[in-house]
Amino acid sequence: MSDEIVVCPACGGLNRVPASRLAQGPSCGKCHRPLFSGAPADVDEAMFERMVQKGTLPVLADFWAAWCGPCRTMAPAFAAAAAKLEPHVRLVKVDTEKAQALSGQLAIRSIPTLALFRQGREVARQAGALPESQIVGWARAALQ
Repeated sequence: MSDEIVVCPACGGLNRVPASRLAQGPSCGKCHRPLFSGAPADVDEAMFERMVQKGTLPVLADFWAAWCGPCRTMAPAFAAAAAKLEPHVRLVKVDTEKAQALSGQLAIRSIPTLALFRQGREVARQAGALPESQIVGWARAALQ
């Protein structure tokens, strides 16, 4: 089995974790906080880039804004999806109001938008609010 490089959502530290131990609740070697919480991590542009470029886990990002009704409606479904997809997929939330440069760079035209990244590249994108089962199914299908 191979090792995964997991970026700590709290401090950004890089952690080498055997793939067979991902589900055993690993903690960060730098700040000692849990690497997975079963909930999406709120990230800024720098942390998003670090997770996508330095980490080896696929990253499922929810691009949203506080003023967006469909974004607020989908938030509980995205959080529930995190409990099902972690620790094999990192789920993050990116506030497009705070991460305008990143949103422009990725050509985020509508929100909510889900984007799935693997090995530093975007592999799938879905615009619009989805229920939990569709989020999970869409992500798993895109990663096969």
